Amino acid sequence: MRQIHVLRAQLKPRLLALSLLCTTIVSAQDRMPTISSDRLTAEQAAAIEELRSTRGIELRGPWIPLSRSPEVLSRARAMGDYLRYNSALPPQLSEFLILLTAREWRQQYEWQAHHDIALEAGLAPATAAAIAEGRRPAELSTEETALYELFTELHRNHRVSDPTYAVAVALFGEQGVIDAVAIVGYYTLLAMVMNTAQTSLPAGVQAALPSLP
Repeated sequence: MRQIHVLRAQLKPRLLALSLLCTTIVSAQDRMPTISSDRLTAEQAAAIEELRSTRGIELRGPWIPLSRSPEVLSRARAMGDYLRYNSALPPQLSEFLILLTAREWRQQYEWQAHHDIALEAGLAPATAAAIAEGRRPAELSTEETALYELFTELHRNHRVSDPTYAVAVALFGEQGVIDAVAIVGYYTLLAMVMNTAQTSLPAGVQAALPSLP
């Protein structure tokens, strides 16, 4: 018995040190910060330049960690070009789904990047506020209600019921349903990448999504 107590006494400081190390790792930011230009591979540099030329933006947000896999970056960017700008859904509904996805994944950067865009596209401020607080918005259009049900069932049940599917197809057509699911999937990918990399918000920007239980 005495040996057990001695062993516990010896292990205690080691376990404490390990706990502190794990806490530091968990709370660390920017696991995958911007790679300096002199360390970029030719493939990485080409993918980043393609992003700049097609989107007219500098490397930021999810594109920073995605630059570690330039082929994924380029293919994700191409898919995003369609889903963000040319999908079968109007911008208001696309942005509605993006905000729902950001809330689902507690993704502060994604929310910050799309909140104002969603309002400019016509989403009601009260709807955005309810999503941020994790509530079902009190007043939704017929189209928003259909997408909210589709989104909720996919995440809660991992499938879509026949009534929800029928309403979505009637409103958006089969292409619209696929595009809606693709928007959710695409922004889930970006959210997962940033959550894994612990991508930080731009300098001076405060987190807007409240913590939920």
